[in-house]
Amino acid sequence: MSEGGRQPGSPPRANRLATQQSPYLLQHAHNPVDWYPWGDDAFERAAAEDKPIFLSIGYATCHWCHVMERESFEDPEIAALLSDSFISVKVDREERPDIDGVYMTVCQLMTGHGGWPLTVVMTPSKKPFFAGTYFPPESRYGRVGMRELLPRLAALWRERRDDLEASGEAALAAVRESEALPRGSGGGEPGPTTLRRGYDELATRFDAHQGGFGRAPKFPTPHQLLFLLRWHARAGDAHALEMVERTLTMMRRGGIFDHVGYGFHRYSTDPRWLVPHFEKMLYDQALLVMAYAETWQVTGNHRYRRVVDEILEYVLRDLTDPEGAFYSAEDADSEGREGAFYLWRREAFDAVVTGALGDDAAALGRRAFNVEGRGNFADEATGERTGENILHRREPLPDLAAALDRPAEQLATELEAIRLALLEARTRRERPLLDDKILTDWNGLMIAALALAGRALRTPTYAEAAARAARFILERMRDADGRLMHRYRGGDAAIPAGAADHAFLAWGLTELYAATLDVAWLEEAVRQIDELLAGFWDESGAGLFTVAHDVTDVPVRQKERYDGAIPSANAVAWYVLGRVGRLTGDARLLARADALGRSFASAVEAAPSAHAMWLVGLDLHLGPGHEVVIVGRPGAADTEGLLEALARAYRPRTAVLLKPLEAEARARLERLAPFTAAHAPLDGRAAAYVCSGFTCQRPTSDTSEMLALLD
Repeated sequence: MSEGGRQPGSPPRANRLATQQSPYLLQHAHNPVDWYPWGDDAFERAAAEDKPIFLSIGYATCHWCHVMERESFEDPEIAALLSDSFISVKVDREERPDIDGVYMTVCQLMTGHGGWPLTVVMTPSKKPFFAGTYFPPESRYGRVGMRELLPRLAALWRERRDDLEASGEAALAAVRESEALPRGSGGGEPGPTTLRRGYDELATRFDAHQGGFGRAPKFPTPHQLLFLLRWHARAGDAHALEMVERTLTMMRRGGIFDHVGYGFHRYSTDPRWLVPHFEKMLYDQALLVMAYAETWQVTGNHRYRRVVDEILEYVLRDLTDPEGAFYSAEDADSEGREGAFYLWRREAFDAVVTGALGDDAAALGRRAFNVEGRGNFADEATGERTGENILHRREPLPDLAAALDRPAEQLATELEAIRLALLEARTRRERPLLDDKILTDWNGLMIAALALAGRALRTPTYAEAAARAARFILERMRDADGRLMHRYRGGDAAIPAGAADHAFLAWGLTELYAATLDVAWLEEAVRQIDELLAGFWDESGAGLFTVAHDVTDVPVRQKERYDGAIPSANAVAWYVLGRVGRLTGDARLLARADALGRSFASAVEAAPSAHAMWLVGLDLHLGPGHEVVIVGRPGAADTEGLLEALARAYRPRTAVLLKPLEAEARARLERLAPFTAAHAPLDGRAAAYVCSGFTCQRPTSDTSEMLALLD
């Protein structure tokens, strides 16, 4: 980054962001802009000096945030314009999704679109009167420049104060009005026809050639695929599974997948999944692991299992803290531009592979990964090819092997050797920024993904990694009073947890119980749900607020209902309430689940496919479902045989509990799930009780009979 107006060689001048933990805020700690973090100090100064707030929201791996910083926030002239007429506030949207949610809604209402960096100008009382996203320093491409915009806004503040105050109040009123929409049931509860409409909407948008939904840009949105798998299981609809398989297959072949170091980039800018935005987010890895793992369960096709292993190799290697929790993301930019770490010129590719493996290997690598002399990557500004290549695969391995007339296993071994040579060479490049903050909600998703993968793939090390991360969150991310915190970095746990933190962590703990059948994880899941309901439930209209009742520094308490890149907190809470309610037989949790479902019924009915995680929950709530209680000694052959049979199949509406014979563990489970109290082994052998609605059929020790009762 440039020195922002300092004399060459002079020490950088730190602003107030230098004391923060957020990597995003620290990126701006030496801007000449007089930044404040969000807090009372900024708003009190704005009121005292009668200045509006210039609010800028982004995140550490946001490419256009970097661009706006280099162009504007490091420019001394623009910094002076901000200092003269505004109080400037920086917010990391990943640390404060509640603040971002309010002002992103404002931006969308004012302009019809949103994105990051998010730029908002507002009164000292947090009433927004102007909003937008990226602004260049000079006016261009139809966008007003900062040098023109800031004086214009300052003049409006001086000359039309009453109008701006009224506009800001109207903007917040519009946000409050939008929050009121989902509270009524609006004509009945969603049912099977809602699931059908969600499927139909996705089928209409499906790209049959390239996979995914719609044109460009294309986002992974794995929760849509999780729903389609459930629709396939419910309706026997082959096309639902075809949509999932085509999408997952084409994503894995495309440039959105890192073919050298593994893991998926954020999204594709084109319909072919070729040209990504190169940042890698923890939540994408987690949700995609779930989608590939469940597709492996449904199909038994080993290529999906392989992708699960690849994603988790990347996460456990590059995104895992030494103590076991997971970092947030890796940036898209290095060497001052996007994608530099991942792109290959033909001559560099050939030099690496030839040097390690010979000329024949280089020729094979060029064919397999589509390396061209003129490149396939274009400059963002000019649209001209740069001579660099995004590695991708056009041909499935069997087709390539047939074309080259060699055994597929031999070809796979050769390509792996090429990949490892490229990976080793890439370690010598400047690596993108690692956003090493630890977020409870995103960690909850990865805990859920690892646990699900551990159970589905029968890979205990994945469940062990999930347990290690869960212990970190539960032990290290609490304040002195035991309250769960949202963010951890540098030994500092801070920012009270939001609804998503509790809901996503409860999801992870529920999956961890399913993988390990250790009752301690189910107890922790119930504890998280209790904290969620106590701190966030709207007693007047049902549903969960994004922030807790005692959080007072946001102007509107919102309720997250639509899915975005990650599922909404309310949808995940609904799903988890259903899962844990059925595992425990707790009528209180099931009643809250019913109320939560009714409160968002009208929103889900209006656009089912925009609420894919709600549809996942709806599939669970509609049933038919089963609870299977296995009574036996953990690790014993008869017990493990029954559990193994249940784990192999894809049964998204089947809840499995293990009732151990050891007295303390048995008593703990019976306290959580009283309906299991009478269950006992059968003639000295492990027994399975197949229940529906907590009414159980005769016990059996026979695996085939247990599965027949389920079917």
